[in-house]
Amino acid sequence: MSSLNPYRNDFSSLPADGGGPGLPLSRRHALQCVFGSSVSLMFGSPPLCAQSPTPPTATPVPAVRAKAVIQIWLWGGPCHLDTFDPKPAAGADYCGPFAKPLDTKVAGMRINELLPVLASQADKLALLRGMTHGINAHETASYVMQTGHPEGGRIVYPSVGAVVSLFKGRAAGYKSQIPPYIVLTEPQGRFSEAGFLGSKHKPFATGGNPAKSPFAVEGIVAEGISEERQRSRRDMLHHMDSLANAAPDHPAIASMRRCEEEAYDMILGNGSKIFDLNQESAALRDQYGRTTFGQACLMARKLVENGVPYITINYQGWDTHKQHFQIMRRQLPEMDKGVGTLIADLASCGLLDSTIVWWGGEFGRTPKVQNESPWNGGRNHYGKAFCSMVAGGGFRGGQVVGSTDARGEEVANRPIYPWDLVGSIYELLGIDPDASLPHPLGLPARVTPGKDEKLPSGGRLREIM
Repeated sequence: MSSLNPYRNDFSSLPADGGGPGLPLSRRHALQCVFGSSVSLMFGSPPLCAQSPTPPTATPVPAVRAKAVIQIWLWGGPCHLDTFDPKPAAGADYCGPFAKPLDTKVAGMRINELLPVLASQADKLALLRGMTHGINAHETASYVMQTGHPEGGRIVYPSVGAVVSLFKGRAAGYKSQIPPYIVLTEPQGRFSEAGFLGSKHKPFATGGNPAKSPFAVEGIVAEGISEERQRSRRDMLHHMDSLANAAPDHPAIASMRRCEEEAYDMILGNGSKIFDLNQESAALRDQYGRTTFGQACLMARKLVENGVPYITINYQGWDTHKQHFQIMRRQLPEMDKGVGTLIADLASCGLLDSTIVWWGGEFGRTPKVQNESPWNGGRNHYGKAFCSMVAGGGFRGGQVVGSTDARGEEVANRPIYPWDLVGSIYELLGIDPDASLPHPLGLPARVTPGKDEKLPSGGRLREIM
């Protein structure tokens, strides 16, 4: 499926990059970006000196509790009955073989039996068992969950990561050469993450596999190319660049040189060390799990340590229409080690209080197991009732918000809609959910839907904030 139009909220065909014109640039800035882009083409990464427009002011700005978000995106949708909302009393047609939920560190809070690490961290978790939106299509549900806006409106809104990039990025004082919005390791591809904010707020997707050495981050770390060879390439480029050598003091050339220096600092300087997981102890890497997902969780912690405000781990493998329980016996222990260790590690480093860990997917899976052909023990899409989890960053742990009925088919009390959850995350980040966003065509747009849109809502998550 092609990306959504970043100006109108329909599913019309668009260029594959999902971009579109960004916000207005000055002539000088445009020239700088052109030269910076030439450098990026040579080295395979976007110009790191690119600037964003000044984020819109919002009054009043809520008190800041969180500085960063690590979003664990379970691509395809995890089943609530098999993770954080077990229903053993519903019988095997619903719970399958998972009939013995695990008691956790919090009295009365039980989760799936294959999640012992998360059970040991339950005092830090807030389980959101009342999630709902009623959408069963991947693309639309992903858009709604990742933007906090309903589908079908006039425009396509940016994802939470893109909004954080706007409010917490370079124009707001972010100094790191690492982009403020990172995806480990592949973008979701379900919609345009930047929406109408344009390509400057798209995530930087690392590519590569953090479980391998080296972690071949696209445009920064190249497998099989030594540091000495990188330096010789740079020297050859300088020798052959007759235009730059002829006018080294020209403002455009000087700007290009600055971009190049920043790019090479990422390749050869301290920047690349941020992506070097060999600096972590072998024991800690083992605790996270020597899998792509486990090491991505460790990488996310390192990025938070280095000031990156938004990291998404795109965790595939949860679209389980067939052989659901066989897949869960592989996925759940891997997820448990990665997420459970991440939360414990953030806490031990003193970072959990300022970092929101947000776990969830676009929807859940059908509570009743589909044993009939052709599903043969699968679970299909289910947006009527599902669960998410948050921890840290001002969210109070050891809590359960909302509940489903005895079979997990309906929200029984305290519904939580995507805009309720996303608005709560924005508040803890100090981003006013009612602030205006700068649409390039001047259309009215807000960070989250306003009351005038008359959407169903259970309200912000005040009980755990």
